[in-house]
Amino acid sequence: MAEYFYNLLPVYHLFNVAVHRTNITLLGNKVLGRVATEAARLLRGKHKPTYTPNIDVGDHVIITNCAKVVLTGKKLDQKIYRHHSGYIGGMKEISARDLLNKNPEKMMMLAVKGMLPHNSLGRQMLKKLRVYAGAEHENIAQKPEVWEVK
Repeated sequence: MAEYFYNLLPVYHLFNVAVHRTNITLLGNKVLGRVATEAARLLRGKHKPTYTPNIDVGDHVIITNCAKVVLTGKKLDQKIYRHHSGYIGGMKEISARDLLNKNPEKMMMLAVKGMLPHNSLGRQMLKKLRVYAGAEHENIAQKPEVWEVK
C-alpha cells in the first residue's frame, strides 16, 4: 500500500539536472540596463528549456570591460546610489558618475542584483556572477563561451 502512494508523489524536481556553463559577456559602449537584463536572464536560466522558477538552473556569467558601460539620458549626473549604515544619520549617497569612476564593478553588480529574485535563490544566483572593470579576467580555466549582448 505504501508503494502505491509513493508512485503518486510528484518527482518533477528529479528531472532538473542543472548543467552550469560559463558565459562571458564582452562590453564595449553597451547600455548598463541591457547588459544587466541579459546577465540576469543567463543567471536565472531562462534561455534553457529546463528552466524552473524555483530551482537554480542558470549559468555562470563573467562580465568584462565594465568601465566602458554607458548610461542613457541624464542618468550619469542625476542617478544617485544610496545605502544606509544602520546608524542615525548614516545615509550614504554617491552619484552614478562617481561610482562609475570609483568602482564600475559595483554599479554592474547592483544593476544585476536588482533584476534577480529578492530571496535566498537570488542570492545563490548572484554568487555565479563575476564582474571585472578591464578586459582581463582570472576565469580562463573554466573555458567561458562568448555571449553577445544585442
